[in-house]
Amino acid sequence: MSKTVTITSGAGELPAYLAVPDSGRGPGIVVIQEWWGLVPHIRDVADRLAEAGFVALAPDLFRGVATTEPDEAAKLMMGLSVGEAASDIAASADYLVRTGHVPSDRVGAMGFCMGGGLALLAPTVSPHIDCTAAFYPAMPWPDYHPAWAHYSGREALVHQCESDIPSTGADIARYAEQIAEHGGIAIVETYPGTHHAFFNDDRPEVYDAKAAALAWDRSLAMFHRRLDGPF
Repeated sequence: MSKTVTITSGAGELPAYLAVPDSGRGPGIVVIQEWWGLVPHIRDVADRLAEAGFVALAPDLFRGVATTEPDEAAKLMMGLSVGEAASDIAASADYLVRTGHVPSDRVGAMGFCMGGGLALLAPTVSPHIDCTAAFYPAMPWPDYHPAWAHYSGREALVHQCESDIPSTGADIARYAEQIAEHGGIAIVETYPGTHHAFFNDDRPEVYDAKAAALAWDRSLAMFHRRLDGPF
C-alpha cells in the first residue's frame, strides 16, 4: 500500500510518499531523495522497502519541485537549507514512530547522492534514527556540520562509488573516524569500477546491477540487525 501524506515539520507542511507492507507494520525507514526531487526512482525505492517488510517514508524536501535537468537539480540542491532539511528528516522519523506502523521508537534512514549526505546527517538530528545507509553521499553545503557526538551507539553504512573517491573520499573517511571517536559505528564499502548513482536503474549510463544488488542486500541486513524486534 502506498499513498501521499502530509507531515508537520519545523520547515512547514511537508508532503511525503508512504509505502507500507501488506502486514501494515514493520521497521521504519526514512528515504531521502537525490537532487532531482521526489522522482519515480525514489518512490520505487520506498516501494521496494515495503515489499521487503519495511515501512518507508520519503519526504519531498523540494515540496513538489522536481527536474530532469542537471543544472536545475544543482540549483535546487544548493538552495536547500541543511537546517530545514534536518527538520524535515526529524519530522519524518517522528511521523513513522507516532503513526504506530513501526514496532519501536527506532527507525533507519536511506539516502542517495544529496540524500546520501543528508542520510549521514540523519542520526544526528533525531533521537529516533538509529542507523543509516548513505549511497554515494554528496555534502556540498557550507552549513553542513553534523554533530557527530550524537552518533554514540548508532551506525552508518556508506556505499562509496569508485569514481567519487577523488572528490568525497577524504571527507567520508574523516567523517567515519569522527563517528567512531564518538562511540558510533561507521562502515565504508567501496564498489570498484562504479560511477556516481550506480544504484539508479533509471540511469542506464551509470547503473551497475551487481553493485546495486550488493549495496541493497548490505543495507537491508543492517536494518534488520538494528531495527527488527523484539524490543
